[in-house]
Amino acid sequence: DFDHLFVQNEASKRYLSKIGICRVTVVGDTRFDRVLQIREEAKDLPLVKMFKGDNAFTFVAGSSWGPDEDLFLEYFNTHPEMKLIIAPHVIDENHLVEIISKLKRPYVRYTRADEKNVLKVDCLIIDCFGLLSSIYHYGTVSYVGGGFGVGIHNVLEAAVWDIPVVFGPNNKHFQEAQGLMLVQGGFEIKDYQSFRDLMMRFETDASFLQNAGENAGAFVKSRAGATAKVMENVSL
Repeated sequence: DFDHLFVQNEASKRYLSKIGICRVTVVGDTRFDRVLQIREEAKDLPLVKMFKGDNAFTFVAGSSWGPDEDLFLEYFNTHPEMKLIIAPHVIDENHLVEIISKLKRPYVRYTRADEKNVLKVDCLIIDCFGLLSSIYHYGTVSYVGGGFGVGIHNVLEAAVWDIPVVFGPNNKHFQEAQGLMLVQGGFEIKDYQSFRDLMMRFETDASFLQNAGENAGAFVKSRAGATAKVMENVSL
């Protein structure tokens, strides 16, 4: 049995009232607080910083799957001005070999990177766990995978760093992705052409890039505070 329910939005509260549950408070989503906390605790990654260099246009692809990689690798292979960091969702050897087979530019795996070889490559493949939320910090634009299959992964981890977030079409049931699109901090792509057009705009329109990043960061920060609201209402 429960005394009170805390919900993310007014729609949930209305639904509960229809079935006779009225002890309900709208507090928002605690995941916004969590990603802001993760940002505060982010690791400093000197090798990633060296790889990025003097503010090179760096595309960070997180939790990517094969269909995601087909799109951004095709673009990366033909755009020498851009650097790429890939943190795939699955990091077993088969998937890493698959990624490498599609690359036409120099790369290094993170676990084999050092101060010399990171300066000679254009692509950094993150082949270990636990770094993605910190790696978004080094991105100019982020891509969150899963949108051409299982559903997109955590877009807030990227948006919290004040960078635009790009993702595939399977995002309709993810409120945070819908919210990011509404404020023009998140962008849906459906195929290679829509991805290419968006990327070229990011690369050539500085104010569009800056505004999109600011919109993404503001979206996360403006929705913080759910955890505190819950604690205020819970009598310890």
